[in-house]
Amino acid sequence: MDTPTPAWSPSLPEATGFEHRVVETPGLRTHLATIGEGEPVVLLHGFPQHWWQWHAIAPVIAAGGYRVICPDLRGAGWTVADDPRVERESRLRDLLALFDVLDIERAHLGAHDMGAITAMQLSYDHPERVHTALQLSVPPGFMTFSPKVIPGFRHLPRFIWHRPGASLRGIFSEEYLAHPISEATLEAHLAPMRRPDIDNAVRPLTRRMVLPEGMRMARGVYRSQRLRVPTLFVFGRRDRYWHQEVMGRVCRTPERYAERAEFAYVEGAAHFITDDAPAAVGDLALDWFARAA
Repeated sequence: MDTPTPAWSPSLPEATGFEHRVVETPGLRTHLATIGEGEPVVLLHGFPQHWWQWHAIAPVIAAGGYRVICPDLRGAGWTVADDPRVERESRLRDLLALFDVLDIERAHLGAHDMGAITAMQLSYDHPERVHTALQLSVPPGFMTFSPKVIPGFRHLPRFIWHRPGASLRGIFSEEYLAHPISEATLEAHLAPMRRPDIDNAVRPLTRRMVLPEGMRMARGVYRSQRLRVPTLFVFGRRDRYWHQEVMGRVCRTPERYAERAEFAYVEGAAHFITDDAPAAVGDLALDWFARAA
């Protein structure tokens, strides 16, 4: 059910064409930004971002004839949780409840970074709810772990031991971006971190969701299952850690683990691919949703 729209605090960053609402599910008041009409596409943001991560991509997808839904996930953006605790599948349960309230039987799915964890859980556990999936900057759950992938997790300690009030500006560095972002863009991404509940969610999300899911991947949990949702895995060619050479080593035989898995690499983009190359991401999404459904 919808709840009265609050006075947004802090103010929402500007994005043309979006409608904003708050949807109430058990224990959660989820902020949604939506644009377009048609078959639903749900975009799950990464960290430390929120719905605005998709502000230049969602309109491109919407222009292709889709209704694009960008929720702020638990512990991010303008969404408010009654209980600050986080478990491995908290966001998955939130998303399923949101699908039900919005009468979404099945949707196309796009996800980046931490949002890909929830997208992966949905794809494996509830494939009947997903037409196709687009996974950005995160390797498949069925990848083979080796020393080659360790550098891809070097950012985690700063989040595991995050001190409330400590700035996260450093994550938007040249290590993870191919092109510098403006101060205004940085402020748009990080503004919700001024809320204590969002700032305090950094450690629980990392410790109780990211690490346990990473351990499941390392143990081969997803290699023992089959990914039935057609999924396109997309990486920036300037990603320092998840690049084509590494993916070729850890995902040599995707057909063994997935019904349909393809890989794409975007020029001039690094980890924050939605900032580096939003037009390319939008075009890849439209193409994949059309030909893989």
